Amino acid sequence: MANNRVRLSGGAAWQTDFRRRTTGRAPRTAMEIATVRRTLNHTLTELKRAIDRYAVVVAADLYALAWQQAAGAPPSETREQRAQLKDFKEILGSRRWREEERRQAAAAPLMSVPPQPEQAVAAARVQPDVARAGDSVVRSPGRMITPSASPRRSVASPQAPACIPDPVPVPVPVVKSRPARSKEPALLETGQLWEIATELRPLLEQTARVGSTTTWPQVHRRLPGLPRLHADDQCVLLWLVDEDGRKEEPLLSALVTVGDRQMHPRFPAVAEQLGWRCPAGTPQHTAWSYEVLKVHQRWRHRH
Repeated sequence: MANNRVRLSGGAAWQTDFRRRTTGRAPRTAMEIATVRRTLNHTLTELKRAIDRYAVVVAADLYALAWQQAAGAPPSETREQRAQLKDFKEILGSRRWREEERRQAAAAPLMSVPPQPEQAVAAARVQPDVARAGDSVVRSPGRMITPSASPRRSVASPQAPACIPDPVPVPVPVVKSRPARSKEPALLETGQLWEIATELRPLLEQTARVGSTTTWPQVHRRLPGLPRLHADDQCVLLWLVDEDGRKEEPLLSALVTVGDRQMHPRFPAVAEQLGWRCPAGTPQHTAWSYEVLKVHQRWRHRH
């Protein structure tokens, strides 16, 4: 528990950014939500038309625009629209659609490269490479090279080289190379997070039905197309998953653990944004274990 508190208190910066990303983007008034849904429905209609006529480029742009618009409202307000986007994603990822995409790309006119002038080409062939050869010569300032100081070329006939003994091999120390430190992945766009959360929730629901937990490496194995995620994006995804549920439902985000089924150190901060409070006098780990139990009981008989 002490370690968890230290890690949580040290992440005040990311918690502030997390609150901004999860609460500062979604509209709060009913009028704003209705506007987002109306705009999104119009985009989905245009996307359906583009798919029907196999407009590959237009469909790809509309698909990305639709997810960006869906991010303007809480996930619980766009369930129907995001379900349609999941169906469209299956079409856009189908074999027939990919073949049509390759066919249209091959049929697109290639951009012609303007021919170079003949004089410039001829000059490039004839002109010697003097600049590069001269750049490698370094002369000290103030020194003048006179003809008398220049070395004279020997006119004597070449002689056979003297017998030079083989050099004694010097042992070279073996230096173990250190593995390159992986860079932290960049933050994803908001629309991408909404799209990933729509696929992540069914996976966590299935995990709850079998009475188990999961980790982020296991999530990546079950969702092969999932990109590497920044730690802050992981928290936003878990928030989106539970924000998509009913208010009385236990938190599916509690099923994402670390190590040997240990509470994720950022779970309390994510759950706090969803209204979850640790009972007074109860250790966080105990309250989290009870939340996992409630999730398993809730989803055990649901299909």
